[in-house]
Amino acid sequence: MTSILVVDDELAIATLLKYNLEQNGFDVTLAETGDQAYELASKQAFDAILLDLMLPVMDGMTVLKNLRQDKISTPVILITAKGDEFDRIFGLELGADDYITKPFSPREVIARLKAVLRRSQQTKQQNATQLDVIEIQNLTIDDSKKVVTKDGVILTLTPREYELLLYFAQRLGRVIDRETILTTVWGYEFTGESRMVDMHISNLREKIERNPKTPKLLKTVRGFGYTMVV
Repeated sequence: MTSILVVDDELAIATLLKYNLEQNGFDVTLAETGDQAYELASKQAFDAILLDLMLPVMDGMTVLKNLRQDKISTPVILITAKGDEFDRIFGLELGADDYITKPFSPREVIARLKAVLRRSQQTKQQNATQLDVIEIQNLTIDDSKKVVTKDGVILTLTPREYELLLYFAQRLGRVIDRETILTTVWGYEFTGESRMVDMHISNLREKIERNPKTPKLLKTVRGFGYTMVV
């Protein structure tokens, strides 16, 4: 049975989610505080986490950050207030897989959860058939260890930067447009946020290129998108 951790300190919302998820065949564990959620997610392998941002003791963003720093890649869907665009974008940059804004319908939650679970399973299957170590010029990507080195020195990448680099490295020479990157790397249609791709590409270049202003690895194809070359 697919196991879901629901983290929300509002009893009515937590109860509503638990009931509807269980009606759809999910096994649900509830947590009321951020520290409780972090402890549970660190010790137990959940298939996905529904994580409210406004939590007592430890807020949801800190929970997410700590999990990703611990290399815990459990899919996370953030539950946010309607107008918190900054929190949503920041959460996605930290490694969240999707977000839902309050108020929401249980049907929307279940639909988004199933989509995230499908993508997670597809990623696992793809990773199983791909090389663990990729070498491109002076870069080495060891996907089994989630480590990238440049000239033998380990780089510090955010989870999203790592996913973006791996995505291009596995598709050398292909020109990929921003919307495709958003859909595949971010995991869903994030309409109107193509600037996020440009920002992450720029940050990634600062770390992997010898001269970020004249990139030799991750190049711009004007009018089309980006490509990684050997």
